[in-house]
Amino acid sequence: MIDRLLLHLRPLERVAVAYSGGVDSTLVLKASIDALGADNVVALLAVSPSLPQSEKDEAIALAQHLGARLELLPTEEVSDPAYQANAPNRCYFCKDHVYRALRQFAQQSGILHVLDGMNAEDTLDVRPGRAAARELKILSPLHDLGFSKQDVRHFAKTLGLPNWDKPAAACLASRVPYGTSVTPKLLSQIEQAEAALYDLGFRELRVRHHGDVARLELPEADFLRAMQKREAITAALRATGYIYVTLDLAGLRSGSMNEVLKARAA
Repeated sequence: MIDRLLLHLRPLERVAVAYSGGVDSTLVLKASIDALGADNVVALLAVSPSLPQSEKDEAIALAQHLGARLELLPTEEVSDPAYQANAPNRCYFCKDHVYRALRQFAQQSGILHVLDGMNAEDTLDVRPGRAAARELKILSPLHDLGFSKQDVRHFAKTLGLPNWDKPAAACLASRVPYGTSVTPKLLSQIEQAEAALYDLGFRELRVRHHGDVARLELPEADFLRAMQKREAITAALRATGYIYVTLDLAGLRSGSMNEVLKARAA
């Protein structure tokens, strides 16, 4: 299957990769380097208040580890009133800003093709940003070749990528309920809250913002440890501005803010 990916990439000659440091985009970056050579590949990392500093630092270190050329591109989605309004299609406005910045860089560099890391399972959830990708002709080789998330992790491990088992991540705005305005100040609060929990030893988590309430999502396996550390967790999250701290008994899951959309549609 990885050979099919390399064959798929070789005719592209030169590519820019929408890179986040996650396992999907890292696999695309690694495969592109293997197929085309490092001189014909550039990793583009979109930087804005919606990207945690820790994720940025890890992505930079990983690109250096791979010997990839990396460009940091500031994007302005957080300044867009349509993004700030945080309607259910917020992701479209985010990706429109991001992909336009990447496409502009690629064109100025004489690169025809921009690739992202969408896999075959990413269309199973609400994904308004895919419309922006289609409009700007972003290519998704993992999706086109039918790579599942399990396939991605398997081949990332086979290729020796150090982040093969990295938990799935999402932009900080995904922690905010639809209709609540997304601002740099709010994104910073969420980033600080999650960083405090990482410091307490939790690896997979989301802090969902509900005004004064922080709704903590953890894997079920971490529930007991969370209760044992409940005083430290409460103190840490209150220090970032929350008054109430709750543990979501449904556990950690991707896209939980979309559950309200599905409930309304039912």
